[in-house]
Amino acid sequence: MDQSRTPADGSDRAATAIAAVIAEHFRAYNEEFGRITRRAASHFAARDWRAAERDSVARIELYERCVGGCLAALADDLAALRVDRRPWPEIKRIYARLVDDRPDPDFYRTFFNSVSRDLFGTVGVDPDLEFCANSGRTAGGVPLRLYRVSGALPAAVRELFADLPFAAQLHDLETAVHRVSADIGRYFDAYRSSASPESIECVEPLFHRGHSAFLVARVVDETAVTPLVIEFSNGESGVRLVGAMVSRIEVGSLFGFERSYFHVDLPAVGAAITLLRTLMPRKPIDELYTVLGRAKQGKTERYFALRKHLDGSIDSFVHAPGEKGLVMIVFTLPSHDLVFKVIRDRFGAPKRTTREEVVDRYRFVFQHDRAGRLVDAQEFKRLRLPRERFMPALAEELLNDAARTCRIDGEDLTIEHCYVERRLRPLNLFLREADPAAAEAAVIDYGQALRDLAASNVFPGDLMPKNFGVTAHGDVVFYDYDEICLLDECVFRDLPTAPSAEEEASAEPWFYVGPHDVFPEQWLPFLSIPAPLQGVFLQRHGELLTAEWWRRMQRSLAVAPPEGRSADRADHREGQQAE
Repeated sequence: MDQSRTPADGSDRAATAIAAVIAEHFRAYNEEFGRITRRAASHFAARDWRAAERDSVARIELYERCVGGCLAALADDLAALRVDRRPWPEIKRIYARLVDDRPDPDFYRTFFNSVSRDLFGTVGVDPDLEFCANSGRTAGGVPLRLYRVSGALPAAVRELFADLPFAAQLHDLETAVHRVSADIGRYFDAYRSSASPESIECVEPLFHRGHSAFLVARVVDETAVTPLVIEFSNGESGVRLVGAMVSRIEVGSLFGFERSYFHVDLPAVGAAITLLRTLMPRKPIDELYTVLGRAKQGKTERYFALRKHLDGSIDSFVHAPGEKGLVMIVFTLPSHDLVFKVIRDRFGAPKRTTREEVVDRYRFVFQHDRAGRLVDAQEFKRLRLPRERFMPALAEELLNDAARTCRIDGEDLTIEHCYVERRLRPLNLFLREADPAAAEAAVIDYGQALRDLAASNVFPGDLMPKNFGVTAHGDVVFYDYDEICLLDECVFRDLPTAPSAEEEASAEPWFYVGPHDVFPEQWLPFLSIPAPLQGVFLQRHGELLTAEWWRRMQRSLAVAPPEGRSADRADHREGQQAE
């Protein structure tokens, strides 16, 4: 823009031009987001999993790249605004008017906030410079296909399958129809015995994640709706039915915070959120936005929900349950379901990692396949929280041990950088507190979590149960990322035999240990699994304590097709359901 159109003169023309440029950059971002998302269907059809992985990372990185592009395009105008920000509220007002009638206008508002916060370095929130609430406006709907049951459930399921884009490649159609119809029938016999299915409403676009495609639907009867999600995989023999999910718990877990993001082409995401909440009424809105790939909007929704909760509660921030971390200060609000993780200025022994390496590992998890076993951690910057809501010991630790990050600003405690996650019960505490059956199930799932992570080329590094948490559904997930790495970066070694009793009894290793060496035989005493549960772990997962199992997994990662690894996880899930 030329000088006659800079905002310094306060002209409506200049404000309108800047608002239009910001809106256009979000529109361009949204279009590219859609193009990347739509490619998931062709990747699934071609079994091109590497291209799917590249697109997953590219889509995650796209948002920040587009915000940067917008700032660069407006560089001259924004330089003047940094000196005199008075025109910005007018730009904001015009921008709101410009985008309010577009699909998902709150996405536009979040993009505006991203530009504003980068421009002004806003600490906390500033109502004059950014949007501090949702518009409440939605436009558009969810494309649905309707199948009438009319007393013949298999016929409706068969018709549903016939409309799939890969219907011609579907392996053993009749068996697939029978399995899905039987799953629906068993659910209605057990939980809806006084009702019968009247119709199946399917979301038209398929949901793609990793090596799977999911059909998301709901079964409607005269008084209620029942979720129905059908999973398909694609291998050398064609597309196969993996299974159907008809319970809210299963579907809620599929859309959980420990999962990688879906690729699904939705014309109006807000409308889809409304529909999905009929299937998962307890699922937080922010998690649904995030798992649909709209991570920035999910983060915005999470922050708005936190502010609302703070306004309506009186309890104080306290240290989160569990052992004190050497790398992070972790705190929570007991009445809320989040934890906040702040990196310490200095790490206690034996940690030798750096702050930059910790940030890099969280970024790695953000971009990697989480395999249903890694918590989604959202990065927050310049977060302001009421100082009076912190317990004195916690506030003192933040200000002393994380002084690079935390400071007092008036009546607030400002945190320059932190990660926010869903709060889980630490596995070590759960194993001590739970009834024997639940504890046994958790220790078995702990071992399965290690297997699932290994299958996705992830090694947690620190395998102590205190670094794992248990979800409301009883799933064990990993949440401490300061030592996480790729499995193929590790060197798994058998423990050498000592040449003498003196060397075997030595407190120090008598043999060379490289920086990436791992000795699984040594794990069990250090895992602190309660004695009654050690036998359970050894019976179900004893091979995890051998270097050969991990080397075999490394070899399979190098030579096996990715869809084979996906099928292994699917077989485990089916086995769990059978049990």
